[in-house]
Amino acid sequence: MGDQVYPLQSKETSQKRHDLAPEPDEAFREFSKRVFAEGALPAKVKQLIAVAVAHVTQCPYCIRGHTQGALRHGASEQEIMEAIWVAAEMRAGGAFAHSAIAIAAMGEPPTR
Repeated sequence: MGDQVYPLQSKETSQKRHDLAPEPDEAFREFSKRVFAEGALPAKVKQLIAVAVAHVTQCPYCIRGHTQGALRHGASEQEIMEAIWVAAEMRAGGAFAHSAIAIAAMGEPPTR
């Protein structure tokens, strides 16, 4: 594994995952194909959304895979980076919005 924090994806890992649970694996692959197919949203936009979500969920495999998917569907590096900045703002926005809970608690008597 070396300096890798996460093991690299491999054909062996994919095969083992399939061998251990073939039906869910096949269902997930089919679900994924359908979700990322052209529809009301173009495939490129879906991949850019996935890049942003992958950064919020902090899945290194998803970040790599959907960045490559976005590039394959014609996204520019600038579009990918903007999607990442949207994710960063949304992640920070959660902390900002939830500060209302702390502010409300500041006005309450302390509990023990």
